[in-house]
Parts: sequence; structure tokens; C-alpha cells
Amino acid sequence: MTADMNEHAVISPDHQLPAFAPRHTGLHVIMWILLFLIVAIPLLLVLHHREEAQKAAAAKPAAPGITITSATAQKGDAGVYLDSIGTVTPVYTDSITSQVNGLVDAVHYTEGQRVRKGDPLVEIDSRPYRALLLQAQGTLERDQNLLAQAQMDLERYRAAWARNAIAKQTLDDQEKLVLQETGTVKNDQGAVQFDQIQVDYCQITAPIAGRVGLRLVDPGNVVQSGGNVTLAVITQLEPITVIFTIPEDSLGGVEARLNAKAKLPVDAFDRTAQTKIASGALLTLDNQIDTTTGTVKGRALFANTDDALFPNQFVNTRLLVNTLQGVTLIPASTIQQNGQASFVYLIQNNIAHMRSVTPGVTNGGVTQVDGINPGDVVANSSFDKLQDNAKVVISNQPASGKTHGSKTQ
Repeated sequence: MTADMNEHAVISPDHQLPAFAPRHTGLHVIMWILLFLIVAIPLLLVLHHREEAQKAAAAKPAAPGITITSATAQKGDAGVYLDSIGTVTPVYTDSITSQVNGLVDAVHYTEGQRVRKGDPLVEIDSRPYRALLLQAQGTLERDQNLLAQAQMDLERYRAAWARNAIAKQTLDDQEKLVLQETGTVKNDQGAVQFDQIQVDYCQITAPIAGRVGLRLVDPGNVVQSGGNVTLAVITQLEPITVIFTIPEDSLGGVEARLNAKAKLPVDAFDRTAQTKIASGALLTLDNQIDTTTGTVKGRALFANTDDALFPNQFVNTRLLVNTLQGVTLIPASTIQQNGQASFVYLIQNNIAHMRSVTPGVTNGGVTQVDGINPGDVVANSSFDKLQDNAKVVISNQPASGKTHGSKTQ
């Protein structure tokens, strides 16, 4: 057996190997093959998945941009307004009282009636005053005749004096007597006029045109001339005014416009400041500033032909101080804030670019800005997603910046 093994182990005369060498070589090959499979298969799998991912990424469509709405900057005119709270104040308000003592005979007005100047309101018993007037007229007539008699005697004395028929003293006495009678007649005329006025006071008429308030006196009431009882209140409604305040910091601009004889429009809005009630014009300013509030009062005049403004009504006023011509206007909602800085997202080639702007006056949701040009398109939504250089998709036609409160051209 040993001889056989030695016989099989001899390969060549130059190189001798142990009898088990072929078995070790096969194991090495198998180990290398297993090692290759262990390393190569995962690597091939990784490369395959990477290739598949690249193919899927290439086949997948690009992510869409941020969907936004937009607005287009416009060139137009923007008004510089001052907003305030005002009170409707009639031009005239008359509280009518009696000028004589007496019994109320009749009340000719009805509550809420619109009256014209001279319309009868209240009638007071005038009989006592007519009696006094008659007496004064009688006294005047008597004294007028005495004056006429004295004047005739004076003419006779002058003719006699021309013929030296009477003494000069007699002529002089008669001249003075005529002057005395003249004074008496004037006194009587004054008494007649006074009594006539008392009679006229018994017929109380409307001193102005306007609206009468609630009835304050009834027939049969006794009124006095002391003014303790108001017979009627008349308020003028057409035209009517609104008194409002202007900050002292804005007083210079308003005065400059008034000195230039400019007509400054004033609009009156309801309590919510949403509905315009009437339009008028600034009439004048007060002559001093209220130191407690730092404001000055202004009075605006309104025609009020439709009675839209009611006395003592609170309204919101808007005074147009000036108009900026040919400025850039955009919706106020497009302007964003970054601390103290203001900016907009300018859309160019579907890319959003941050652009700093300087906002000015804002009216009716439209703001005048510097920093962009008319015709520029700016973002008007999706600000929580937008960033500089972000890709966007505009979902609407660019909206115009023109709204109420601005004129565009």
C-alpha cells in the first residue's frame, strides 16, 4: 500500500508534491468562486438598482412650480387722503321762544314738517297788544294835528313879522313850539312802532327754511317773554355741514392747498366706513389747534338734497388733500414685509424674484409704490411657499392694479 501511494505521488523527477495536493487546489478554487459570488452579486444588485433608479428618475416628469395668482402694476393717479371721524352739524339751528306774554291760540306746524322761511308756526293772542297799538296810534294822530296847527301859526307869525306887526319874541316862541310838537310826534311814532312789533310777535313764523322737530307747545298754553319755554326747533338740512378733525402734522399740506384756492373734496361714509353717504367740499378750518388732541377742526359743506346726512349724526370722513399723477399702482395684498423692509415677488419667465419696494399712499386696496415699473407682474398669493428664484405657475391672467380710490391711465 505504501508502495502504491509513493507511486502515485511521484509526478515528475524535477518536482515532487504530496499525495493530497490536488484536493487543496480544488478547495481554493471553490473558495475563490464563493468569495466572488458573495462580493459580486450584491455589487451587481446595487448597480442594477442604481441604474433602475436613474431610469425611473429620468422617466419621472419634473416637479411643477408653485401655483400663484398674479397682478400687473399699473400707471395711474393716486389720491392722498386724510381719514377722520366727523359730526353732521347744521348751518342753522333755531330754538324759537316767545317775545311776548300771552295765550297760545294756535300751533300751525306739524311734527317733522319741512317749512320755508316765513311759514306760520305759532299764534299768540294779540288782542291786548292791538289795543295798546290803537291807543298809540290815537296819541300820534292827535300830536300830529297839534304839530300841523303850530306850523300854520308859525307861517302866520313869519308873515306878520315881515310887516313888523308882531314882536320878534312871539315869532321865536312859535318856532320853538313847533320843534316841541315835532319831538312829541316822533315819540308817538316810536310808541306806535313798538306796539306794532308786539302785535307782530304774536304771529311767530319760521326764520329759516328747514325741518321742524317735535311739537313743544299746545294751544291754550301760556307763554312768557323770558324765553323759558321753547315753542319750536327748526334745523336747516339743505345745505348741511360736517365738522371733523385734521392732525396738526397734516395741517401744512391742507393749508397750502386752500391758499392755492383748490377745492378739496370730502366724502362722508357710514359708521362702518364702507358705504359712501354723501360728497362735499372743505369749507374752512378753525382758527386754532386743540392742544389736548393735537388736531384742528375743519368744516365741510354738503348739498344734502336727498337728506342722507342727519343732524348730529356720526360719520367717517375722507378728505382728498392731493393727487399723485402718473405713479405705479399695485394691489396692497402683493406687498410683503421683512422687518421694516417691504418687498414683492416680481415674476419674470415664470421665476419669482424678490424686489424691494417703497410703498406710499394706499386707497381702496391699491398702493402706490417705488421700485417696480408699470407693466411688471407680481405675485399675489402663495407667499408661504414662495422664495427668491422659485419657479412658479400663474393660474390666472395677470390682474390689473386698478380699484376704487385710484385713477389709472
